[in-house]
Order: sequence, then structure tokens, then C-alpha cells
Amino acid sequence: MTNARSALPPKFDISPADIDRVVTRFYARVRAHEVLGPVFGAHVENWPEHEAKIGRFWRNAIRHERVYDGSPQRAHMAANEVKEAHFAIWLGLFDEVLTRELDADTAMKWSALAHRIGRALRMGVAQRDQAPDAPPSLF
Repeated sequence: MTNARSALPPKFDISPADIDRVVTRFYARVRAHEVLGPVFGAHVENWPEHEAKIGRFWRNAIRHERVYDGSPQRAHMAANEVKEAHFAIWLGLFDEVLTRELDADTAMKWSALAHRIGRALRMGVAQRDQAPDAPPSLF
């Protein structure tokens, strides 16, 4: 991984410090959540390391920084505790943190991006959990 920025402009204006703050506050909420806490807790052994990785994911997704190396889809597919219904809860908590931590315009833009990514991850998990002989699910 390099710290090089892409030639592409950011999707919206936000600092790396703001991204890290949102990620840290979000995961504090996740750890305390009665449903999501155990799901994440089954997979995250080092929270600061996980938060740093997710911060890099968002800096890549928003600011086009080339600082993230991973596959969110693969990680979610491998985590059998992650279920389709968890995504609505996750996004609801994330939206609450965005609204609390950022100005309305930035929160709205980041939320829209998170919901697009969340839909793709949710669809992958739904397909993983679908019975082999079930008809295709049209989302």
C-alpha cells in the first residue's frame, strides 16, 4: 500500500481526521449494541487495528487515497454470523453517528455512499444464505 492520492477528486470534502473520528465513534456504538456487538465481537480481536483498517477503507472510498487493501465483500461473506437483517441496523447506527458528527451535507453524502455499499454487501450475504434450490431473490 502506498499513501499516494489518486488523480480523482474526492467524492466530497472531508478530512482524514473526520473520517477516523466517525469510524471510532461508530464502532463504540457497535460494541455496545445488543445485536451487532456480538456479531462484530466474533471477528474483531483488535478494535484499534480494525478501526484503522476501516478508516483506510473510507479514505479510499471517499478521498480515493490508495491506503486500503482488502475485500469487504469477501470478509462479510466469510463471516457466517453476518446476516442480511444486520445491514439495516448497521446503516441506522452509522447514519446516527454521521448526523451527530458531521455537517448535514457531508453526513448526507457519506450516508448515500454507505447505503450503496451496504446494499451490495447485503445482497452478497443474502445470496450466500439462500437455499440452493430457491428462486433468485430480486432485491
